[in-house]
Amino acid sequence: MNRDYFLQTKRIGFSKWTDADLPLARQLWGDPDVTRLICASGRFTPQEIADRLVREIDHDRRFSVQYWPVFELNGGGFMGCCGLRPYKSGERAYELGFHLRKRYWGMGYATEGAEAVIRYAFHVLKAETLYAGHHPENAGSEKVLKKLGFRYVGTEFYEPTGLEHPLYEMYPTHFTKGEM
Repeated sequence: MNRDYFLQTKRIGFSKWTDADLPLARQLWGDPDVTRLICASGRFTPQEIADRLVREIDHDRRFSVQYWPVFELNGGGFMGCCGLRPYKSGERAYELGFHLRKRYWGMGYATEGAEAVIRYAFHVLKAETLYAGHHPENAGSEKVLKKLGFRYVGTEFYEPTGLEHPLYEMYPTHFTKGEM
């Protein structure tokens, strides 16, 4: 897949969602293995997938962030998304998130991508605080967030699942991966 990347790691290229990406959005958010822990029903409808894509594009237009689509640099395979969205009303506060297609689970991509996004948030966007959360049953995401250096601060109600999710935060001084 031929994409322009605004951010890269050793194995991952970060692009931006466009209106033409509905087929990719369907591959990701149409997969119940991906969505089972990110919405109450465990599945997104076709309309919810389209709405999610529109929301990501709008976040980029309004806030210069989104859960960016990510691709393998070696081969160009579509991996999923990893990025930021505004956190509540905080001007320099963002929420980190990642949704990877199942074939990319357990290979270190979530950690690698999230590290790049964290550096981008603190270096380029001058973020003051990053937040992240995960479904209470998602042990893999919990492990990634702790490995990255996020600190548990309590729980927060997450409307899409209707559950209290563990909540973590990170400040620039807490990020120890890579150079600050």
